[in-house]
Amino acid sequence: MRFAGQLVDGYLLSREAASEHGGRLAYLERVVSPESVLTPEVAGLARAVADRYAGTLADVLRLAIPPRHATAESSRKAPPPEAPSAEAPPPVAPSAEAPPPVAPSAQARPAHDLPTNSIPCPAPGPWTRYPAGEAFLAALVDGRAARAAWSALPGPHWAEEIARAAATAASAGRGALIVVPDSRDLDQVDEALGALLGAGRHVCLAAGLGPAERYRRWLSVLRGEIRVVAGLRAAMFAPVRDLGLVVVWDDGDDLHEERRAPYPHTREVLALRAHRCKAAALIGGFARTAEATQLVASGWARPIVASRPTVRSQAPLIRGTGDDVELARDEVAGAARLPSLALRTAREALSHGPVLVQVPRRGYLAAVACGRCREQARCAACDGPLAMGAAHAPPRCAWCGVVASGWGCAHCGFTGIRSIATGEARTAEELGRAFPSVPVRTSRGQEAIAWVPATPAVVISTPGAEPAARGGYAAALLLDGRVLLSRASLRASEEALRRWLNAAALVRPACEGGRVIVMADASLAAVQALVRWDPVIHSEREYVEREQLRFPPSVRMAAALGPREAVTELIDAAQLPPGADVLGPMDVPGADGPDADEVRVFFRVPRSRGADLARALQAAQAVRSARKAAGAVRVQMDPLDLI
Repeated sequence: MRFAGQLVDGYLLSREAASEHGGRLAYLERVVSPESVLTPEVAGLARAVADRYAGTLADVLRLAIPPRHATAESSRKAPPPEAPSAEAPPPVAPSAEAPPPVAPSAQARPAHDLPTNSIPCPAPGPWTRYPAGEAFLAALVDGRAARAAWSALPGPHWAEEIARAAATAASAGRGALIVVPDSRDLDQVDEALGALLGAGRHVCLAAGLGPAERYRRWLSVLRGEIRVVAGLRAAMFAPVRDLGLVVVWDDGDDLHEERRAPYPHTREVLALRAHRCKAAALIGGFARTAEATQLVASGWARPIVASRPTVRSQAPLIRGTGDDVELARDEVAGAARLPSLALRTAREALSHGPVLVQVPRRGYLAAVACGRCREQARCAACDGPLAMGAAHAPPRCAWCGVVASGWGCAHCGFTGIRSIATGEARTAEELGRAFPSVPVRTSRGQEAIAWVPATPAVVISTPGAEPAARGGYAAALLLDGRVLLSRASLRASEEALRRWLNAAALVRPACEGGRVIVMADASLAAVQALVRWDPVIHSEREYVEREQLRFPPSVRMAAALGPREAVTELIDAAQLPPGADVLGPMDVPGADGPDADEVRVFFRVPRSRGADLARALQAAQAVRSARKAAGAVRVQMDPLDLI
C-alpha cells in the first residue's frame, strides 16, 4: 500500500467495520499472496516478543516470516479462505493501528478442528532412565502443559529422547517444535524423528536448504500438513498448528541468541510461546544454565534428572590434573599443557578406539611473546596481539592483519619469540609427532566433521565442532582449561562446564573404559562439577551467586550502546520504573576510529519490573526516532555478555 508517498509491504492483520483514523482511508494497492502467512498465534507472539525485548513488531516479523518464494507457493494451491459469517462486518481498508488478534488456546478449539490421531504413541524408551521421565510423557499424552528443565544423561540417546517426546505430543493430536543450536545437532534429531515417525511426518527448517525449499517446507507447516518441526534458531517462530510441545536443546549455546534486533533468545521466546499456547516445554542439555535454574526456582519448570547410580553408570571416568596422586608421580602435572597423565591415557585408549582432543583456540600460535623477557608481542600499528598462522610464517596482528616480519621486542630488543597460546593446528602437529602411527584429524568451524569411525585416531577439535564417534570415543583430553575459565565474562565458568560436558558426553561410559582428562585445577568448582557429572549443583551455585550480586537471571538488565550524546538522550527520554539502577555510561574497551566515541550503559531492575523497563526503553527509542535524532543506539534486553 501507499505510505508517505512510497509503496511499502505490510501484513493484513484483520478487517474492521470502522476505523479510529479520522482522515481519508486508502485502498490496498494489491495483495501479494493469497497465503495467510501471519497466523494470529504468531502475530500475538511477535507482539509479545517485541514488548519483552524493547523492540518493534516489524523487526520481529522480519525474523518470523521467511522471504516469499512465488514458485514454492504456486507448487500447491492454497486452501480457500473461510467464508465470512453473517455477523461479519463489511471489508474496509484496515487501520494501521489495529492490534493483532490474540491467538486462541488449542484447548478452546472444537474437537473437529484437531487433526486425526494417526501417529501411535511411542514407548518411553530411554526416558525410563529418569525418575520423572515417564510422568512427563504421560502429561504430553493428556495434553497438559508440563514444563521441565532436563539434564540429559551422557551418550547418544538425547536425540531419540527428544524425538519420543515430540512423537508423544503428536500422538495426542498436538504439534511439536524442536530448536537446536547447529546443523550437526539438527541432523541427529532429523534422523531420530525419521526413524520414529516414518517418512513425511516431520520437516526440518534451516537456512542451508535454500530459499525455495525452506519456504516450501515452511508452507507445509503453515497449512497444517506437518505438525512436527525441527530447526535452528529461526524456527522458533514456525507456525505450528495446535502447538503442544516446545523443545530447546543446549540452551546455553550462544547460537540461540538472535544477532538481529531485537536480539531475542530461543529459550525465552519458546518459554513465552508455551505460556501463551498452554503447551508443554522441555529445556534440555548436558549442562544447565542459570536461566533454566531460575525457571525451576520460580516453579515454572520442574527438573528431570537421573539418579546418581544411573549417572555413574552412563558417564565416563573423569579426572583433573594437579591432584595429589598425579603430582607425586609428575611434579609439573599442574603446569604442563600435556602432562604425562594425558599422554598415558591417550596412548592406552588408542588401542581401543579414537581419542578426542578439545582445544579452545583456533589457528597455529594464537599469541606469542618475547623469547627472552616473556613480554607479549604486540603490533606496532594498533597494539594488537601478534599470532602465527604456520610454523615458519611471520607474526601477524590478530586485530588489523599487519605482518610484523621484522618484529623486535619493545622492552629488550630481542627478536626471538615463544608461544604463549597454542591453537588446534599446532596441537595437531605436536600430537602427530607424539603418535606417529595414528592418523590425526582436525574439526573446526566451517570445516567441522560430523562423524568419525571407531578405528584408532586422534581427533583435534575446537569447542562446538566435536564430531561424534561410532560407538563413542575411548578417551577425551580437554586442553587449556584455564583459557576457558579465565575469560572476561560473567558466564566463563558456566560456559567452560558446558563445553566440557558436551565433549565428555561423546566418550564411552566408564564401565566400557571411557576416560576424560581435563587440564585444569581439580579443586575448581566447574572441574568438580565435571568430575561428578553434576551440572545441577553448579548451576544452582551460579544462580545464588548472581542473585547476591544482582546479576541476571535474578534481575532484568538492558544494555544500550551508541555514541555518547545519543545514549545520553536515551537516558533522559526513558521514564524508568521505580528502583531502576543506571550503570554508566562507560567507554567501550578497545573502541577506536569511527567508534571511539561509543559508550555503553546498563539498566537494572527487579525481575517483576522487567516489562516496565522494556516499555520505557521502547518508548524512549520511539521518541528519538520521531525526533529523527542523530546517532543510532542499540538496545538489548538481557544480553549474554555483560562483562
